[in-house]
Amino acid sequence: MAVEENTRTFEVPDDPARRPLRRRSTVRVLVIDDAGRVLLFRDSDPGTGATWWITPGGGIDEGESELAAVRRELAEETGLEVAAEQVIGPLAARRVWHGYSDVVVDQRDTFYAVRTQAFEIDTSGHTEEEQITLQESRWWSRAELADPAGAVLWPVDLTAFLDLLASPERWPLSLPDVEESSVPVRPS
Repeated sequence: MAVEENTRTFEVPDDPARRPLRRRSTVRVLVIDDAGRVLLFRDSDPGTGATWWITPGGGIDEGESELAAVRRELAEETGLEVAAEQVIGPLAARRVWHGYSDVVVDQRDTFYAVRTQAFEIDTSGHTEEEQITLQESRWWSRAELADPAGAVLWPVDLTAFLDLLASPERWPLSLPDVEESSVPVRPS
């Protein structure tokens, strides 16, 4: 697998084993409103039509701190501008493999949280890729996160992150490596 820059073509190779490899570090943010709901985006793989729900967040730019990335990503993806002191964490970190139809991403996620009042999502700051892949957003209750009624959540157990908020002595929790893929990285 060749390592590729952070751009995607959405062209599906004939052989999934020949997908280019991207490596990146990211921040993921649990945005929690005053009713305890968590904001998620429905993301997609245009090559397969698969969808899943994710927290806001994204890649850390070269020379950017995680805190700066959290604040920038929230503003770009949701329109929410937060002060540094509103950012909670880091809560946890993990390595995740994302196999999509056109690329494999080897990613180091660091999770943060922000508490805020519910707000109308502004997607005008979405990148070109986000405009293609992100289909909608909505606020999820704890009960919906615990039983997503057939929806796929990445990461799977978001309620565990909500529980982790009450235990800052455990931060940052080191999570096991995981794969979250629409087209598996390693065939079963």
